[in-house]
Amino acid sequence: MTRLTRADLDALPAYVPGKAIPGAIKLASNEVPYGPLPGVVEALTAAIADVHRYPDMGVVALRDALAARTKADPEKIVTGCGSVALAEHLVKATCLPGDEVIYAWRSFEAYPIIVASAGATSVRVPNTKDHGHDLGAMAAAVTDRTRLIFVCNPNNPTGTALRRAELDRFLDAVPSTVLVVLDEAYREFVTDPDVPDGLTAYGDRPNVVVLRTLSKAWGLAGLRIGYLVAAPEVAAAVRKVVTPFSTSMAAQAAALAALKADAEMTRRAGLVVAERERLLDAVRDLVPGVPETQANFVWLPLGDDAQRFGQACEEHKVIVRPFAGDGVRVTVGTPDENDAFLEAATKAL
Repeated sequence: MTRLTRADLDALPAYVPGKAIPGAIKLASNEVPYGPLPGVVEALTAAIADVHRYPDMGVVALRDALAARTKADPEKIVTGCGSVALAEHLVKATCLPGDEVIYAWRSFEAYPIIVASAGATSVRVPNTKDHGHDLGAMAAAVTDRTRLIFVCNPNNPTGTALRRAELDRFLDAVPSTVLVVLDEAYREFVTDPDVPDGLTAYGDRPNVVVLRTLSKAWGLAGLRIGYLVAAPEVAAAVRKVVTPFSTSMAAQAAALAALKADAEMTRRAGLVVAERERLLDAVRDLVPGVPETQANFVWLPLGDDAQRFGQACEEHKVIVRPFAGDGVRVTVGTPDENDAFLEAATKAL
């Protein structure tokens, strides 16, 4: 029988979202638990009246608001359907079949899917024993086929973060012909002053792209808004491969409203960070080797016990995110949610 789809996709695992089970506490998808920011629901309600019209394909109002916030030239900013879609567009804009994309592993599980869907080749570099990026090995993995490197900082799902000095050395070692994508989806939860803001630290480097999202700290996971900041020529190339009208008018309206609630976002992120530190201390009494985290989740390096632990938590109505053979990612929730998780984890272990 003649195939109608690519044979190489048979070996590609599907993206696995965090479960949502009625009546259970969901700590599987790195969402912030406090609901929409002030003004977001009102902005969405107002936008509904125009849903029979196409949205602004250039997403100009949001682009300009992000430019004002980041102090970047609007020509350097591209919005998209979450930062994951923009990561996909970056691979499309840089890679032809057979070209190579380097990333740490374990890191964001969408990377191998994005790379394979473009016909490019994944080069996975194992994490260090402390569950972070091995930047030296990643730099050594660059070949004449390398087109792009993903650096997830803080790293999803381990929460580990790279410091300024090691990133400086890495970027100096990478050829200027290779695009380095700093995926900073969890930047708003970073409290370590040695973990650099990619926009301010590396925004002047032509081969560096910074990815950000409004899904996490900004509370818009259900509306899918992300953005990148890149050199103008890179941004222009990405715009050519972005799906037309992929940022809806409702999403843009909600994003504009959320950005106006900056102070409340910061307050809520502070609540998450405080609970993160409490949760981190508690799980270290249960699981050895839990790494530091600068994100809104903690990583339990349970190895082959990850799936069993995840199932045991689910039986206690707490949903976490196991990664078979590696570990379990647990989103920081409200104090009550975190207490419920700790009770379930204690029983599971």
